[in-house]
Amino acid sequence: MKSEFALAFNEIAEHSKLKREIILEALENAMVTAYRKAVNASAAQHVVVKIDAGTGGIKVYAEKEVVDSVLEPNTEVALGDAREVDPQAQLGDMVTVESTPKNFGRIAAQAAKQVILQRIREAERESQYQEYVQREGDIVNGTVQSVSAQGVTLGLGRTEATLPRNQMVPGERYHAHEKVRAYVLEVRKTTRGPQIIVSRSHKNMLRRLLEYEVPEIYSGAVEIKSIAREPGQRSKVAVAAVQEGVDPVGACVGMRGVRIQSIVRELSDEKIDVIEWNPDQAIFIAKALSPARVTAVYLDDDPLAGRTAMVVVPDDQLSLAIGREGQNARLAAKLTGWRIDIKSLTEAATDSFRKLREVEEFAETAAANAEQVGAVELVLAKKAEGKPVTPEEYQQLAKLVELAEKRVARGRQEQRAAKVEQVEAIKATIPAAAHRVPLAEANLPDRVLRALTEADFKTVGQVMEQLALDQDRILGLEGFGPKMLDDLKTALAAVTLPEETAEPPAPAAAEVESVAVAPAAPEAAAPAAEPVAAEPVLEAAEVAAPGEAVAEGVEEEAVDEEAADKDDDSDDGKKGKKKGKKKGAVEITYDEDLGMFITRKKRKPGRAKDDMFGGLDEE
Repeated sequence: MKSEFALAFNEIAEHSKLKREIILEALENAMVTAYRKAVNASAAQHVVVKIDAGTGGIKVYAEKEVVDSVLEPNTEVALGDAREVDPQAQLGDMVTVESTPKNFGRIAAQAAKQVILQRIREAERESQYQEYVQREGDIVNGTVQSVSAQGVTLGLGRTEATLPRNQMVPGERYHAHEKVRAYVLEVRKTTRGPQIIVSRSHKNMLRRLLEYEVPEIYSGAVEIKSIAREPGQRSKVAVAAVQEGVDPVGACVGMRGVRIQSIVRELSDEKIDVIEWNPDQAIFIAKALSPARVTAVYLDDDPLAGRTAMVVVPDDQLSLAIGREGQNARLAAKLTGWRIDIKSLTEAATDSFRKLREVEEFAETAAANAEQVGAVELVLAKKAEGKPVTPEEYQQLAKLVELAEKRVARGRQEQRAAKVEQVEAIKATIPAAAHRVPLAEANLPDRVLRALTEADFKTVGQVMEQLALDQDRILGLEGFGPKMLDDLKTALAAVTLPEETAEPPAPAAAEVESVAVAPAAPEAAAPAAEPVAAEPVLEAAEVAAPGEAVAEGVEEEAVDEEAADKDDDSDDGKKGKKKGKKKGAVEITYDEDLGMFITRKKRKPGRAKDDMFGGLDEE
């Protein structure tokens, strides 16, 4: 028959869902605390408690000093008793012997109750945190416990989760004891247990629902390329087939729409458009604007302004392509990652006709296609008078738009090289070390870090580049505002970058080459006198010094010292060796006037140049 201790022990393990080893360890630690209080033992004395989980027997072992005559039984043991445990024990040694008090069971029961409960609660909180931190990015099922102005509290069994107001789907109403599915957004460790933040408006909730409902996505035969979502209203999902012979759109929709309808019901009748992804961006953008029909798509991948697509649609499809309050165009832009400018065919043809007639750069193209331009002029005149236009005449308008856009594309190609150089010049102001610092190490506010991570920014250098090129694109991120932008700049300015010691930059390599070539001159001019042999070395150093001073911030004084060292080495018949200069720390500041980050290198004071510029060299 099992003892009462074993029954109570098993009951605690079953209730708390903890491992038996964890509970046993908590009990033993509690007994140690109880023993110290019972005998008033010091914290320095080593005490160990062993519990038999089957019988509940408790034994206490304490470290005591071996003495001839025992005056303090709690800290001393007689030599004879000590040698029963350790035959080699000598006077003055420390020996661990059994020291279980006679009434220890009653004392332990009174003194250790709160300690045991506290240890079990701590272990239970840690177990809950480890369980849910692994479920970040997954969907959980909960029961509504309470609804307040701040949000909804969901019961998850042994713990609770919070659904904040800004993570709810607009228009949804929650009632007590209602079953709700939510996406685990974040799990934080607190003194009161794990704080679980869930969401129903996050786009990844739609991703997880698709994985659960569509076996082809779960198995990897179909891949979700991107998702654009406006919670409670409409979503667009781009999918592509990884396995040959699989219809990605059909797999997501299911037989008679069974699969997609299940997700629509879960999201409170939110409309979901499933679109087949295409590597050709023009085709992909045209499909993203469905259900509207698209006549043509013209892409402009500008290095400075970003990627812009001009989409031409039939006149009767313009409102459908834009959508209610611009929703369809907005979702298509989020899905594809392109800025989309939608124009009706008549509007695009009118703009192209005006360019061909009025802009000087288009004069040659207009002259070569004079007959086509004249025919389009007649069609536009009929359109302005409200007369009906035939499909063939609409095709003429589309051909004129294509003619003008091809000429515009040629002009953009000519300007692209200059813009690429400008972009590279801006990127060169960002230190290479910034690209090795992850965003998580930049001490950014949680909401700023989350918004940048969802936009696929991974390093500090990428964010600095985007701020220098066009900070409006950072402001355009979902949920980003001017206050968050100021917090981002402040946090980035405080980032300390690692020193660049792995590989020397290109200008330094060129410097080494110039020094390595210079000593060859004395060997070739061996018959000449020593002053003549040293002269080419000085010339090589003087030629290399100005370029190095601009590229690496090397001072002329330092170069002169190196040249003098080379002269001394050449007198001794040895090759001069260049000593590498150790770089200092890098300081980053944001210049509001220039609109970019500026790096400064800290230098040691004492030189003339440092005294002039205060020990900082601006790049």
